[in-house]
Amino acid sequence: MAGIKNTSLDRVLGRLDSLDPTNLTNLVQRLARERSQFENVFNTLQEGVLVIDADGVIDYANASAHRLIGQADDDLTDQVLWRLVPGLRSSLEATLADPAPAPPVVTREIELTYPELRTVRLYMVPFSSEGDGPERRFAVILTDITRDKKTTEARIEDERTSSILLLAAGVAHELGNPLNSLTIHLQLIERRLKKLKSAARDQETASLAESIRICQDEVLRLDGIVTHFLEAIRPRQPDLAETKLGEVIEEVVRFQERELADRSIRVEASIARDLPVIMADRNQLKQVFFNLIKNAMEAMQPGGVLRLKTYADDESVYLLCGDTGSGIKQADLVKLFQPYHTTKQGGNGLGLMIVQRIMREHGGQVGVESNPGVGTVVTLQFPLKNRRVRLLQ
Repeated sequence: MAGIKNTSLDRVLGRLDSLDPTNLTNLVQRLARERSQFENVFNTLQEGVLVIDADGVIDYANASAHRLIGQADDDLTDQVLWRLVPGLRSSLEATLADPAPAPPVVTREIELTYPELRTVRLYMVPFSSEGDGPERRFAVILTDITRDKKTTEARIEDERTSSILLLAAGVAHELGNPLNSLTIHLQLIERRLKKLKSAARDQETASLAESIRICQDEVLRLDGIVTHFLEAIRPRQPDLAETKLGEVIEEVVRFQERELADRSIRVEASIARDLPVIMADRNQLKQVFFNLIKNAMEAMQPGGVLRLKTYADDESVYLLCGDTGSGIKQADLVKLFQPYHTTKQGGNGLGLMIVQRIMREHGGQVGVESNPGVGTVVTLQFPLKNRRVRLLQ
């Protein structure tokens, strides 16, 4: 209201000394109503609104500011903002100390960890009111942008991943052409070799036939790799059906039983029999579990232990896949789901990225905890069937 001249309130305040008790009482009540009205307006805002002085002392805070800062039940008045949000003062110090008549407006994105992790955009503008003297105050607007930021990051990641997958699919598809050509020419050579009837060349013919067979087997193996690779990376909507998670896990473990035994890896499984059903694509789930178990096997030395555990709560079904391997360094952990980032010799860095994509399309989440030298635990979280229905509605 500062700067508005000649209002009826200004005129009343101008002759405050001459007011009788009745008019003075009416004036106080009017001021209380107006204050209450402005309080209600500010408390309906989703944005947090603070008024602070140059030392960070809070003169005013609306309800959203209390919630964002994590002091919902405490009065913020006269508290120091820098103590509530450590590290903020150093970022704003230059503006707070700027002696210019109109210091610049400041915007910052800050991360608050209490009462929960969230990203907040801070907008701070200086102002002064008549009667305040030379002391400058600042209006601070706090906007919770956590959801928008996550959505933007997810969209950027999806676009980047889609581009890489498209390129990878194109390369894999192009590999199919020379493989087909090799197959055809090996068949022609094999036919011509069979026409050689000279007994003197029987030994040489047999040797060439064996070489051709080996080449054909290798071409067939490469063709299988390309086929499975294309199946793995092609974005495909899951064919959702009621699925028992435990059955799929046990099927995958049985399939990989021989390889686990060859590597002398022991499996400790605690698969709950009464798990609620989930809506899932059975084949895509197998792909997820194959990737996780393969990663776990490759991380362990002979004698390692693969631990599988399932459980459920009111919202989700969980699978924990743990190994006793070498673990993952913190620097690598943050890049774990990036395409083509791998710490394994000969790895392609697509396995966990594909796991994450499939889990997202199932409405689930992936969590990874790891300690170098101790091992890694990957947690898969699937929404319950009824929970997924409620979300869709």
